[in-house]
Amino acid sequence: MHFVIMGCGRVGASLARSLEKMGHDVAVVDQNPASFQRLGSEFTGRRVAGVGFDRDTLLKAGIEEAHALAAVSSGDNSNILAARVARETFGVQHVVARIYDPDRAQVYQRLGIPTVATVRWTADQMLRRLLPQGLASEMADASGRIIIAEMAVDESWVGVTLSRVEQLTDTRVAYVTRLGEGMLPGPQTVHQEGDLLHLVIERPRLDEVERILDSPPPREY
Repeated sequence: MHFVIMGCGRVGASLARSLEKMGHDVAVVDQNPASFQRLGSEFTGRRVAGVGFDRDTLLKAGIEEAHALAAVSSGDNSNILAARVARETFGVQHVVARIYDPDRAQVYQRLGIPTVATVRWTADQMLRRLLPQGLASEMADASGRIIIAEMAVDESWVGVTLSRVEQLTDTRVAYVTRLGEGMLPGPQTVHQEGDLLHLVIERPRLDEVERILDSPPPREY
């Protein structure tokens, strides 16, 4: 899969190296060509000098075939612009923006753009929002068979109760991340735009559940 990383500071360089080590194709965008030195000599991905939210720059970075974009520059405005251009202009479904201001991060979460506020940022959090849903395992039992996996779902599930999600996927919702905060769902809690579901699931069923949640839910009659 192809990933575009905007910003080659410590965070962006770390993400780029991690993704490449996993076997993915990576392009890194930064206005300052000298910043690419942080990638090291072993990094074989693309280095694109330019403004990360500029259309031509993103095209050079391969945004049209990108699975995901991470905007992790030092500027909130630049990060959110890049994330919105990637999603709204090029149709990239998996985007995440690093935001310094937690209050602004909540606003962008409401727009359906996952954000990670700096004060709580970890590399694992960012990777879990970039990689395919099935790779987003957070915790496992001693045997490794039962895991808690973080999953985004298709927008057509907005308004569906989480009890219905459990019924249709044969999983359990451990908790929900909503507007950057964890919450325990009740019997009538419904899925909202931008929610991340943390499901208790058997590892062998990850692909099956991912397919279910990536498609519209069946109608209730």
